[in-house]
Amino acid sequence: QVQLEESGGGLVQPGGSLRLSCAASGRTFSRYAMAWFRQAPGKEREFVAAISWSGGSTYYKDSVKGRFTISRDNAKNTVYLQMNSVRPEDTAVYYCAARQNHYTDAVTSYNYWGQGTQVTVSS
Repeated sequence: QVQLEESGGGLVQPGGSLRLSCAASGRTFSRYAMAWFRQAPGKEREFVAAISWSGGSTYYKDSVKGRFTISRDNAKNTVYLQMNSVRPEDTAVYYCAARQNHYTDAVTSYNYWGQGTQVTVSS
């Protein structure tokens, strides 16, 4: 079992930066691939970024490549999403998710989810 809690959301101006954190409970955090998803009002939840259990492999949605960076610290049971050069279209509730084995970009393949943190990009 893994419990996840996101933090770090808020209001940010276009072009600004924000770092989201996701703290995980449980001793086996390092066995899980982790991912960030987001959901804007009236839209389906979509994949943003994922990272392997070791942190050695990452994968991004095309529209965030070069702007967002996913990382993890297994000693702290935490995964991060550094968001740079944010745009109004990045506005959404951001969720972290966990699954055993390798990461995927499919919402339905993740077993554990946090409650989400709101990110609003606006001037």
